[in-house]
Amino acid sequence: MDDVIIWRRATVKNIGRQWGPARELSVCLESGETGKALAYLPLVGDILAGDEVYVSAAAVKRGLGTGGYLFVIANLTRMPADPPPQPGHLVKARYTPLQYMVQGVDEQESEFHGILEDSDSIESMPVIAADLHSALPAVVQGARDKAAAHNMPQPKIAYIMTDGGALPAWFSQLAWSLKENGAIIGTVSCGQAFGGDLEAVNIYSALLAAKHVWHADLAVVTQGPGNLGTGTRWGFSGTQIASVLEAAYTLGGRPIAALRMSQADLRERHFGISHHTMTVLTRLVHTPCMVPFPTDCASLAANSRLEAKVRRQKEQLLGYPHLSRADIAVPDAFNRLAQCGYTLRTMGRTLQEDPISFIAAYAAGYCF
Repeated sequence: MDDVIIWRRATVKNIGRQWGPARELSVCLESGETGKALAYLPLVGDILAGDEVYVSAAAVKRGLGTGGYLFVIANLTRMPADPPPQPGHLVKARYTPLQYMVQGVDEQESEFHGILEDSDSIESMPVIAADLHSALPAVVQGARDKAAAHNMPQPKIAYIMTDGGALPAWFSQLAWSLKENGAIIGTVSCGQAFGGDLEAVNIYSALLAAKHVWHADLAVVTQGPGNLGTGTRWGFSGTQIASVLEAAYTLGGRPIAALRMSQADLRERHFGISHHTMTVLTRLVHTPCMVPFPTDCASLAANSRLEAKVRRQKEQLLGYPHLSRADIAVPDAFNRLAQCGYTLRTMGRTLQEDPISFIAAYAAGYCF
């Protein structure tokens, strides 16, 4: 059996950037190798230059997409102080050595329990579900631009992070920056994901909290960073998106499916509209759902192969009676995204390298 975790001992040389409770470190391993590590302070306590730490090196050794980080498991120089007593008994990352106890937004000790105890509807709130975490800033930008173009107040947008990718919400620099800039209210982490501004048991309680605790006008739902795929028909974590869309409909919301698209992916299954999106919408979703298609888009007009494939896929999707078409004219989407102020990168590609990926997400936001 292969090792599932590779332990290394390291010394912290320098403290780097910090966003929220995530701290970037420069470390030197016992072998003499240097590397970049990430510490989640609520899990391992404060970390200072000179500290001796244990790190997990498996993902880096295997070249997986964790941003090139080693992850701090424990600080050997000092134990973290015990946290102050607090209510709450939801355990996230359950039965792992670093399981994390939080107060759920709707549990009995929560100030919001009375609001959510019998809540059963999100009252037509739009819910935009996207396969990849990288779609988040583009969806948010599209929604904000829609409001500005129609002289509407800026929408109150809640981000809901599922547990299909990263479990700690702290890993996401995008979500942190969007909240810091006032573009979103905050993050609701649901399922086994943790570290959000609100903690929810599942997607249903997360959606209800977004609506009734934060009074959100719109919820955007994606996995955390680092989705999983095996190159097989069913082996991808984005199947979760079907459950999100079904939950939104069940709770009386307006489900909107952001298309995962690419014009630069060399894998045919992801060129055009990704097979992830096609599989979810045609095989897993059975309730009414809006599907926004970007139109007046230079990326489509300039690539005949892309345009032809997307046209065929669009016709296929619209053959399903539960899917409704929304053609969203986004002629200025590229320029708006280029000026949004956030680092746009998906599967290692930038906005300039794969514009349709972000333009499709922008169109979903503009559809709300």
